Amino acid sequence: MGILGLSKLVADIAPYAVKEGEIKNYFGRKIAIDASMCLYQFLIAVRSEGAQLTSVDGETTSHLMGTFYRTIRLIENGIKPVYVFDGKPPQMKSGELNKRKEKRDEAQKALDKATEAGDQADIDKFNRRLVKVTKQHAEDCKSLLTLMGVPFIEAPCEAEAQCAAMVKSGKVFGTATEDMDALTFGSSVLLRHMTFSEARKMPIQEFHLDKVLQGMDLTQKEFIDLCILLGCDYTDSIRGIGPKRAIDLIKQHKSIEEILKNIDTKKYVPPADWNFEGARQLFVEPEIMDPEKIDLKWSDPDEEGLVKYLCGDKQFNEERIRNGAKKLLKARGVTTQGRLDGFFTVLGTTPAKRKAENKKNTPNKRGKVGTGRGRGRAK
Repeated sequence: MGILGLSKLVADIAPYAVKEGEIKNYFGRKIAIDASMCLYQFLIAVRSEGAQLTSVDGETTSHLMGTFYRTIRLIENGIKPVYVFDGKPPQMKSGELNKRKEKRDEAQKALDKATEAGDQADIDKFNRRLVKVTKQHAEDCKSLLTLMGVPFIEAPCEAEAQCAAMVKSGKVFGTATEDMDALTFGSSVLLRHMTFSEARKMPIQEFHLDKVLQGMDLTQKEFIDLCILLGCDYTDSIRGIGPKRAIDLIKQHKSIEEILKNIDTKKYVPPADWNFEGARQLFVEPEIMDPEKIDLKWSDPDEEGLVKYLCGDKQFNEERIRNGAKKLLKARGVTTQGRLDGFFTVLGTTPAKRKAENKKNTPNKRGKVGTGRGRGRAK
């Protein structure tokens, strides 16, 4: 779910915190990708087109097709992706997971009725609501990524939290996900639509946390409380308090505790046993793997291994898989060049510095000049 209404709130209040661009703009960047979100996109996109891709025994392979071709697309554009998989969900998320199960049960009943009635539109609609990323889907993709030479990480808990920690540590440039809670976990850069298919042709949205906070005039702590008020995965929110009211209250009172002291709780009734403190703590100190201990390595693809894994029972076309492996290998040579700004830093030149540089480059009494080297320096 992420954070309800946050993207629209940012667009309304701090539009300059978001910029749109093309995938090629991220050449040379290391990007942490929310793997579960990607797999969900792949599964639902193919199902929306009429049917899932399956192996000879009827097992879904849409997630493998999506991972294979989208990853090739990223690498061909010079991006160095690292996929981050969810670990065990925190106990506080159990309520949200139960709600999702109830909705799937309702969708299954509705699907059965639509099937009996032969209503294809409803069949497609409720089929999409039944899409769920399973542990097996994740394991399948880990095997595929290994053969593709692309690193992945198994987070101890929430993938978005692990991605955010890697961004904050400088291990990667940004978090690629559709869930806005990556910002709540502190990811300084959030990239939406990065793993969408070419067919959707949506520009990549780049959110900058510092500009979001500046535009909303909030600290990170206040921003976390705002996200809890808007609605997150860990606890219910106060009914009747929408996004605009929520940010006004946070700006005025600075914390949920103070808000509860100053609102009419008979009109705006907080959830029973509302554990907003626990939710806040999960955002402030999530369970993560130390980014400094993570060693990211990209390697050449195993063409024969890919053919063996994807062709045969999984029914992928061998020629296409071999072509894909060759594209990966070719793109690897381009990606290793890195970004120009990874090698050089452009330094500003103040009048004082310019005067010093001119002095260095002015011949002295012996006819020699200084050793000024201009405005760029190697990192």
